[in-house]
Amino acid sequence: MQNLIVQRLTPDRWDDFETLFGPSGACYGCWCIHFRVPTSQRKTMDATAKKQLIRERISVGPPPGLLGYIDGQPIAWVQVGPRAELPQWNSPKTVSRPLDPADAEDSTVWAVSCFFINSKDRGKGYSHRMLSEAVNFARTSGARLLEGCPIERTKQSKSVGLYVGSQRIFEAAGFSEVAKRKDGRPLMRLAL
Repeated sequence: MQNLIVQRLTPDRWDDFETLFGPSGACYGCWCIHFRVPTSQRKTMDATAKKQLIRERISVGPPPGLLGYIDGQPIAWVQVGPRAELPQWNSPKTVSRPLDPADAEDSTVWAVSCFFINSKDRGKGYSHRMLSEAVNFARTSGARLLEGCPIERTKQSKSVGLYVGSQRIFEAAGFSEVAKRKDGRPLMRLAL
């Protein structure tokens, strides 16, 4: 595995984020806003509106996640931040909903909600490093709990369905299962 350099996504790195996500906005044009806006609103947004929403979020700070680079080229992304920023992740209808509803508004309870790795770089272990850096970022930013809701297994290690991460990488990083509301989708937690 090549040396991966991980940086916080600050406004000056927008071009790198845009390059990584490509013209379609990664993961079916999501632009990593899936958990940020209600489904009814998201369904009315075109790709340009989604892109503008995440660009505005990045511009106001703090960084909503981290970019991974190899030889100066962006190849990986992880979204990590307070649960409060992700209303859809906290919805009572989702498998990622918090154990304690108050955690949804607690600024010290964070979530690792999305990963995106360039298709040619998937299956090489970069998600492990991105999660490790997300843990460090959360810890240094004052989070006391970090949660994820990964997928237990996929048919392929390069599956786009791994945008929530794999259970295996969360276990390797020290996360423990705290709930399972759907087969194959554990809610996992790391106390920081």
